Amino acid sequence: MLNCSSASRSLLLTGAFFGALTIGAAAQQPAASPPAASPPAAAAPLPPGSPLIGRPDNSEAAAKLAPIAPPPIPAAADKLPTAKLKVPPGFNIEVYASGLANARSLAEGDKGTIFVGSRLVGNVYAISNKDGKRTVKTIASGLHRPNGVAFKNGTLYIAELSKISKVEKAEDNLEGPAKLATIYDNLPKDEAHGWKFIAIGPDNKLYIPVGQPGNNVLHSDAHGQIRRINLDGSGGEVIARGVRNTVGFDWNPENKQLYFTDNGRDWMSEDVPEDELNRITKVGEHFGAPYCLQGNIVDPEFGWGKSCSDYTAPVTLLGPHSAALGMRFYTGKMFPAAYRNAIIVARHGSWNRSKKVGGDVLLVKLNKDGTVKSTEPFITGFLEDNKYIGRPVDVMQMKDGSLLVSDDYNGAVYRVTYGKQKVADKK
Repeated sequence: MLNCSSASRSLLLTGAFFGALTIGAAAQQPAASPPAASPPAAAAPLPPGSPLIGRPDNSEAAAKLAPIAPPPIPAAADKLPTAKLKVPPGFNIEVYASGLANARSLAEGDKGTIFVGSRLVGNVYAISNKDGKRTVKTIASGLHRPNGVAFKNGTLYIAELSKISKVEKAEDNLEGPAKLATIYDNLPKDEAHGWKFIAIGPDNKLYIPVGQPGNNVLHSDAHGQIRRINLDGSGGEVIARGVRNTVGFDWNPENKQLYFTDNGRDWMSEDVPEDELNRITKVGEHFGAPYCLQGNIVDPEFGWGKSCSDYTAPVTLLGPHSAALGMRFYTGKMFPAAYRNAIIVARHGSWNRSKKVGGDVLLVKLNKDGTVKSTEPFITGFLEDNKYIGRPVDVMQMKDGSLLVSDDYNGAVYRVTYGKQKVADKK
């Protein structure tokens, strides 16, 4: 019979044995992991057509680049940068009008009224000039990207994002809100490149661009083109394709061929592709986008199996991401003869480039066959220390041969003249 003392020793030994097993097993298990951290919140998806789509994720330099917002209110007349703007000898530049928020496209009425569109604020302005005194009035507001304006025989045409309207006898009633009547609405509603420059050609038709609905995309047949319609909105036809985003065009006074600026795609490189100056020699030409860039680069995304030789090449290149916008042939007599029938181009200036280019106005001289002879600066000074103090958008020759230049950054319109500089009277 087992006595109590022996039983106690057995129980103690058994407990010690199992305790040692337990401690050893525990020592061989990996340490418990701390609670898993919550995954970082996913970045909100970019809206369709955002200019930031395609921006490199692994580039610190690219991460700093984004569209440049203008100041919230127009600059006062005495704060405009005219003193810093440089023009060739013999030319003068002065403020024509100020206080026009986001001033963009320009058109002159039969009675000398200057109509000005906008892209961001929904306004159309009228600058009247009576007895040397200029007055700015908002004749339409609450519109959707009324960037484009054109004028013919008393009628003002306004291009919003997805429709074209007209205002009859527009100069006869600048006091009250303009009465818009829609003439054409067969247009896409994409925000990306949806704002429009419009103009009336020598064939008395209204020309309308439809940009690509994003930075670099394969799009429907309704995008990437220039159309023309009759002035009543009928007879629409496509006259050019492969156009990424033109915001300026005009007709060569010698042969009536249409020349247009076109902005190259973003996020491929800081240095390529360059913006283009193109000309249409026949209806239906294709200018390459999105398959061929600047006439000699096959697009790395969509150019597989394509050749740039299949498309119409630019007549010249206008700089990488320079945002070449408004352009006009100069046909006036105020400027020297060397300017006659040359093209004047406004470059709004790059935003998706570390070292900015553009922010100026160029003079493009042509050979007799319509090819480009030379390109030279005409107005500089909008870009200072890699920052904009102004951003030219459109240019327009006035009936007296002077030139207007709009600046959406400052909400102003400048006037360029040639001749003896005006000097204030001394008292």
